[in-house]
Amino acid sequence: MFVKSKGEHASKHVLPKNLALLLCFASFCAGMFFSNRTWMVPDAKGIPWTSRTGGKQFVDYDRNIVLKNEGNNSGDISGSQHSILTMDKAISDLEIKLMASRAERETIQKDPMMSEGVKNIESTLKRKYFMVIGINTAFSSHKRRDSVRATWMPQAEKRKKLEEETGIIIRFVIGHSSTSGGILDKAIEAEEKVHGDFLRLQHVEGYLELSAKTKTYFATAVSLWDAEFYVKVDDDIHVNLATLGVTLARHSKKPRVYIGCMKSGPVLARKGVKYHEPEYWKFGEVGNKYFRHATGQLYAISKDLATYIFINQKLVQLLNEALVLVLRCMCSNRSSNFIYLLVPPVIIVMLCLRNVLHKYANEDVSLGAWFIGLDVEHVDDRRLCCGTPPDCEWKAQAGNICAASFDWRCSGICRSVERIMEVHERCGEDKNALWSANFVQTIRTSS
Repeated sequence: MFVKSKGEHASKHVLPKNLALLLCFASFCAGMFFSNRTWMVPDAKGIPWTSRTGGKQFVDYDRNIVLKNEGNNSGDISGSQHSILTMDKAISDLEIKLMASRAERETIQKDPMMSEGVKNIESTLKRKYFMVIGINTAFSSHKRRDSVRATWMPQAEKRKKLEEETGIIIRFVIGHSSTSGGILDKAIEAEEKVHGDFLRLQHVEGYLELSAKTKTYFATAVSLWDAEFYVKVDDDIHVNLATLGVTLARHSKKPRVYIGCMKSGPVLARKGVKYHEPEYWKFGEVGNKYFRHATGQLYAISKDLATYIFINQKLVQLLNEALVLVLRCMCSNRSSNFIYLLVPPVIIVMLCLRNVLHKYANEDVSLGAWFIGLDVEHVDDRRLCCGTPPDCEWKAQAGNICAASFDWRCSGICRSVERIMEVHERCGEDKNALWSANFVQTIRTSS
């Protein structure tokens, strides 16, 4: 070894810099190679191996039994050793399941009948529907639902035929009561067993929560059914399904469309009145009107807009789940400093995005607000808001059948349970119109 003194350069017998780095890298690789080989878990069954405590263990993977540790008087397996065994067992189980899955797949591919069955299932799951109609209802509206079932909503086999042949899904939309599993929820469950025409939402019912319910409905519907249009209807109006389908089919090629009877009503600032808007100041001076939006009795949106609502709803849910997961890790004994670093950014993002789709007092205003800043085509179609007889009757006689009928003064059909049958008889479309409408060909072409 040479020591460099003042004025002297020990250049002789010194390894070049590049060669030294190469040797260091080679030594590191060799160490990693031999280290991995030393600590590799044996694959053979029943082979003894030495633990860190000095004893021997035998693992039988067929029986998933770990024989007791010999040479360790306490008989306890260390935490790290137990983790290795658990992980190795999990990997072994996954490999077995993977091999079984591959074998099953090969069997299905070789069997033409089974293969055809799988293809039929996949085609059903990928089915393209024309429109999903969600009828907004409440726990106390049992008679209203029965009146709708007795008039314009097909039942039993006809409803299934409607889904299969015309691609129209119809469901009563309702959430849950504040008391989970209470008498109200049980009543809906009993009704569902009889009719099978409900879409239950992860939502707590309440009049002041209609905006949240609307958002949850569209997000849920677009996640369940791939359709061109998603429609919201109240349970106290009359609908002609064929006319509604033909009306929407005219806009089927448009990417972002919002269809309804557009209005711009006054912003009610005075407390205590119906439809009071607590955030009236956002719309300017007292006495101003809302921006244009579809009236809440019936409106339809295209798939792009429903997906937009779904993404925003899902984002908030994912953030909530992430926060819960982080908090659970913090409370556990295995939490690390990295977990604590995740908490502030997660909370900040949640606070920023929690109310991305802001909810106003009135749900139709809320929906209009979600689209007001987007590149959306607003379609004002008065066939979606005809009056009850004689208005819709006169139009039907003139060949201009209405898609929906209700009374403006009642925000629905006044005394709908008693009068909806009269409206259906006087303003309803031909019984065969639903099965021979032009939009059926549109559905098959788009599918």
